[in-house]
Amino acid sequence: MERPLPGGTRGILRPRRGLERFQIERIPPRAALAPFVAHFWVLRWDLRGRPPHRQRVLTRPSVHMTFTSYLTGGATRARIVGVVRDDFTEEIHDEGRVIGAAFRPGGFRPFTDAAVATLTGRFAGVEEVFGTDGTALAAEIFARPDAAEAVGLLEAFLAGRGPAPDPSAERAAAIVERIAGRPGLARVDELAAEVGLSPRSLQRLFHEYVGIGPKWVIRRFRMQEAAERAASGTDVDWAELAAELGYADQAHFVRDITASVGTPPARYARETGPGSIGG
Repeated sequence: MERPLPGGTRGILRPRRGLERFQIERIPPRAALAPFVAHFWVLRWDLRGRPPHRQRVLTRPSVHMTFTSYLTGGATRARIVGVVRDDFTEEIHDEGRVIGAAFRPGGFRPFTDAAVATLTGRFAGVEEVFGTDGTALAAEIFARPDAAEAVGLLEAFLAGRGPAPDPSAERAAAIVERIAGRPGLARVDELAAEVGLSPRSLQRLFHEYVGIGPKWVIRRFRMQEAAERAASGTDVDWAELAAELGYADQAHFVRDITASVGTPPARYARETGPGSIGG
């Protein structure tokens, strides 16, 4: 019997193929960090003797703080990853791991003096935001072979920054959550009216706290929903799904998902459904 995909794979394109090559674990944050951090995560892989793997991801509207280390050769990289507008592709090879923190939409703003939009589309070194403290943290994390200890160091570092709860950050997170739960939502003005803001005020809030506009967020969650349905292994009525996602016509939907995942939806479903591992 074919196994369903595990939770937490939304946004990972061709997830069955990827999960044959790496393992990902998500760890909830302590209560004090829950308003800011969605989860910590550990990505591990061992591809020694196998070809490198390139993984595409339809990213979420959130900032990540990541510490990548290769056990073969000792290469390391510590960076703050802003919201990625297009799909994100990462190549992994040999053996290694990533220790990461995924911030809630709006959750990174209390840790920095600048609008989150200043990080959008960028991969900044941790020292750019956290100075020499960030550099020292990276050295400590890379020195810890135990992933749980490394996550603990990252969690303690963020908790030690003592960010104060920010009502605007909470509002931004709540609005993004509303979008995620409404895959048929298609219009920014409709969203603005629902949350009691003018479209311009909504744009300013997203610029400051989320890092990207609400139109992009709406479209991204629609595409994630479509890709997840395609990978589920169940039959999909594409015309029905297009209507459910708020598209006026199926052709527009097909163009959008093809641009997002790289192939037309029916072909993507064949390539990602049960039995596609190793393809």
